[in-house]
Amino acid sequence: MELPTLAAPGVGELADAAADAACHLYDAVAPWGAAAPGGWSRTAAEDAAEAIETAAHALTYADPRAEVILAPVHAALADLRRQLGLAPADPLSADGLPATPRSVGNPRRTRWVRQQVLMPPAPRQPPTGTTA
Repeated sequence: MELPTLAAPGVGELADAAADAACHLYDAVAPWGAAAPGGWSRTAAEDAAEAIETAAHALTYADPRAEVILAPVHAALADLRRQLGLAPADPLSADGLPATPRSVGNPRRTRWVRQQVLMPPAPRQPPTGTTA
């Protein structure tokens, strides 16, 4: 299958931004080396793993065989998450969508759920236009 020259609106720009961000990330961590202290934090590693997983899920729409081709990527990331002591990726339903729906505007599903802070409810306000 040959891909078209033009992508859907915004897809090319977002893919370009993701590639640039990955290059900046590499430049930021490469000087630390694998054995040196510093570099990665738990949150940063989880964010990077989720970015790769999400990009791989997005690429499955590029070709009907892409899901099978990219399966080793997901398996490798699952193993990396175990090795680093990170939470597993969100499970997928039979149709390939996350079993837990993502919060609108928050693509970091996994960490968001664990870090959600419960706030006390706002004090009740009388309806506008009524007198007390």
